[in-house]
Amino acid sequence: MPSPGPRRVGQTAAVNAYLWITVVSLAAWVWLLLGQGFFWRTDVRLPPRREPDAWPSVCVVVPARDEAAVLPDSLPSLLAQDYPGRAEVFLVDDGSTDGTGELARELSRRLGGLPLTVDSPGEPPAGWTGKLWAVRYGIGLARARDPEYLLLTDADIAHAPDSLRELVAAGAGGFDVVSQMARLRVASLWERLVVPAFVYFFAQLYPFRWIGRRGSRTAAAAGGCVLLRAGMAEEARIPDAIRHAVIDDVALARAVKGAGGRVWLGLADRVDSVRPYPKLGDLWRMVSRSAYAQLRHNPLLLLGTVAGLALVYLVPPAAVAVGAAGGDAATALAGAVAWAVMAGTYLPMLRYYGQPPWLAPLLPFTAFLYLLMTVDSAVQHYRGRGAAWKGRTYSRPDAVPDEG
Repeated sequence: MPSPGPRRVGQTAAVNAYLWITVVSLAAWVWLLLGQGFFWRTDVRLPPRREPDAWPSVCVVVPARDEAAVLPDSLPSLLAQDYPGRAEVFLVDDGSTDGTGELARELSRRLGGLPLTVDSPGEPPAGWTGKLWAVRYGIGLARARDPEYLLLTDADIAHAPDSLRELVAAGAGGFDVVSQMARLRVASLWERLVVPAFVYFFAQLYPFRWIGRRGSRTAAAAGGCVLLRAGMAEEARIPDAIRHAVIDDVALARAVKGAGGRVWLGLADRVDSVRPYPKLGDLWRMVSRSAYAQLRHNPLLLLGTVAGLALVYLVPPAAVAVGAAGGDAATALAGAVAWAVMAGTYLPMLRYYGQPPWLAPLLPFTAFLYLLMTVDSAVQHYRGRGAAWKGRTYSRPDAVPDEG
């Protein structure tokens, strides 16, 4: 009987390789489904609330740079907070050129509500990101009122009337940080494709259930809505201890946990970002500005991330195509099952954002976009271009603020 030729042996080896890679991808999805803190579930909302006997005082700090376009949709919601205790808003105008400060004062005069102070810190000194320098200045203004809590919230975040009340009641349950991931705007085609996946990937990196668990080292917050005990802010030296941070909300949570505090993070019900990202380029800049910093500017972590994204998100659809084209039913089936698990874990996030389920199978395409954004972030870093944020250029790779 003639032995199989070299070509057939090579084809068999290639088929076996495809199958094993696909099986590894499927195993990764089984692990993500069951072993990564059920990150894909969207039921982590505010923890049980306990209304205090006497409502503590709160100062709201809002760093703002060139935010005149969004302030009319966000600041009135803060001024209109229905809070039983003493509360005051401090908007820090971080060198705006579009009349942000004047508009904020006009909105306060016209609408009334909580007292509003608008002030400007001047340009940040070396070693500080603009946003964190503005936060530091705002906290300094707030300390004159001796508040028990600080609410750090971005200028594009709109709060429901009872938002502050609910946050403080949750904090009274024993948390030093209560943070809600604001619901981002989803209107344009690119927002529909990219935004829910952004929150999905974030939850995959930082499973919300792990963050709030006692003794867990997983720490993260969402910078758009962070209620922080003022005493813990001093104990953890916030924001001074994180003044270089690129991803300042995650750094804040780590600093609080490092000081022995408790952190809670979950999805918001009625805390919304009003900032639009209508074009792919807008979303691309949002992600690429900090993606490589998330990897600590480490080339090996970059390579591992690219390989991991390809294995987990790109292999399943590729295996279906390769298996179907080559008549390899096992590879096609394994790829289809992995793809189905992937899409199934994405469905809850799509429902949370009110998006149609047919977007779930497109997650590999979105993951490929994120892969390219991450690589572009590294390319920009090694080209020494720094990063531009609202007209301010940062030459240091560790001095780029989050969107705010």
